[in-house]
Amino acid sequence: MLVIGGTGLGKTYVACALAEAAIRTGHTALYMRFPRMVDELAVARVDGRMPRLLAAWAQVDVLVLDDFAMQPLSSQQSADLLEVIEDRSQRRSTILTSQMPVKQWHEALGDATIADAILDRLVHNAHRIELRGHESLRGSRMAAATAATAAAGASTPRNHAGSGDARK
Repeated sequence: MLVIGGTGLGKTYVACALAEAAIRTGHTALYMRFPRMVDELAVARVDGRMPRLLAAWAQVDVLVLDDFAMQPLSSQQSADLLEVIEDRSQRRSTILTSQMPVKQWHEALGDATIADAILDRLVHNAHRIELRGHESLRGSRMAAATAATAAAGASTPRNHAGSGDARK
């Protein structure tokens, strides 16, 4: 599953909701920010945990990788990602969120041959959810909360000094 869209449109929310639905039906799920996954793989490669880490992730029914391909990967990072994806391909579900359109992923994945292999496994049978919009959901929620606070503030006393004695 690929969830693509701009900042604040709800990609992470959608991916986590899908993972939660899987958990509710008895499946396992793991959420990771993609940059942290890449870092974890690098550390595991150095300290000898790589085979155990890959085996553990391969057993998770739904793996959510948030903020995929936000920055270019080195050849080693791409090769490590291929290992993760290969272990899951056609066996387990992987949900990726990204701000970048899929057509730009090849360049971000570094080595062309490895990028081809990764994208073949990721995009081949993937369902895509493309979120579109001009306004961040975070921004609209914040504006609504600010407006509600301003309206309530006119009639309700509040302590804004941070003393913990605010009235609601």
